[in-house]
Amino acid sequence: MNLRRLVMMLFFVLMLLGMNLRHIRSLAVTLLSDDYQAHAAPAAPSGGDVKIELTARATGFEQPTELGFVPGQPERLLVLERTGALTWLDLAADRRGTLAEFDVVTRSEQGLLGLAFHPEFVTNGRFFVQYSVKGDRSLIEEWRVPAGEDVATARATAHHVVLEVEQPYPNHNGGQLLFGPDGHLYVPMGDGGFKDDIHGHGQNRETLLGNILRLDVDSAEPYAVPKDNPFVGVDGVLPEIWAYGLRNPWRTTFDPQGRMVVADVGQNAWEEVAFASSGANLGWNRTEGNACFQADCSFEGTRGAMWAYGRGQGTSITGGVVYRGSVKELANHYVFGDFVSGRLWAMPLPSDLDAKVDAKSVRSLGKWDLNAATFATAPDGVLWIADFGRGRLMTLGAP
Repeated sequence: MNLRRLVMMLFFVLMLLGMNLRHIRSLAVTLLSDDYQAHAAPAAPSGGDVKIELTARATGFEQPTELGFVPGQPERLLVLERTGALTWLDLAADRRGTLAEFDVVTRSEQGLLGLAFHPEFVTNGRFFVQYSVKGDRSLIEEWRVPAGEDVATARATAHHVVLEVEQPYPNHNGGQLLFGPDGHLYVPMGDGGFKDDIHGHGQNRETLLGNILRLDVDSAEPYAVPKDNPFVGVDGVLPEIWAYGLRNPWRTTFDPQGRMVVADVGQNAWEEVAFASSGANLGWNRTEGNACFQADCSFEGTRGAMWAYGRGQGTSITGGVVYRGSVKELANHYVFGDFVSGRLWAMPLPSDLDAKVDAKSVRSLGKWDLNAATFATAPDGVLWIADFGRGRLMTLGAP
């Protein structure tokens, strides 16, 4: 008897015993979800339009989820390990150590997930993390190190909690943090999990789930709502919300023009890349990619994907960055990948927020033995990729 049949029998028994339906669904996600599992990717490379080479630069990490090059310290890289360690890596001497450790839960897609340096980190030592804690919550905290001190020797201390968000299920929690060109902290949140967005969080602006939040972490503690957030003063809408209609945004970035590019993990058919902007509705769960998710959906008032790919290409998108490295064919292209299939792509970003990318301009970079969890750009422009499944940090370059 296979695992799924055993689990379904267990659920039936639990329902007969009167167990809360939400807890049953949460258990289902934990036992059956493939959303954030390390799958075997194909051997590399295969079928790339642009020839590249991936080089392992560091190994031995436990399920890396995020990378952050330390501002003002070009030889220092911080690595988030899903199980709770915030590890520093000395790129010059190949040394590593622990900057901080977090008490996390790691069911399904939970764990230590997000890191962002304050724009003035060099002078104030402030950084922010997001992680999953007991009680079904996502926690965003501010931490600090002494300004100007090497993270390899510094003592990091927790300063205060910025935000706690209740999570109904252990998947689709999002988890990323990033600062925008405006100096505000952006928080992409997933719809809270299970399937079909059964609670309707994606189109509900009375919840923080399924939205991108925009917070001012300088004017007040724990935060202030920026006065120019699009829904400030709108009845029935939380003022922290900057954009909405998301399922599980897994890595966003700001391009050189200051526009946010978001990759949203799909459910049944489509993985998508779209521009998020102030007040934008990205469609979930009315739409998925540029197709209807609900049978009677309307596209009115929504922004579709600039590009989407189907299940023949992959099943879980990982958003990337605009390339600044030495491979000339990739200059100014947005490089991203699929966590499950191991495929990598590069594409030019359109000038208009509502424009679609010509499929002919999307360039395949091949299929790799890789579970790409996140992308990051080093101070020298080299593109780094964290391999979740094998615990490797890779760099992309010319063969």
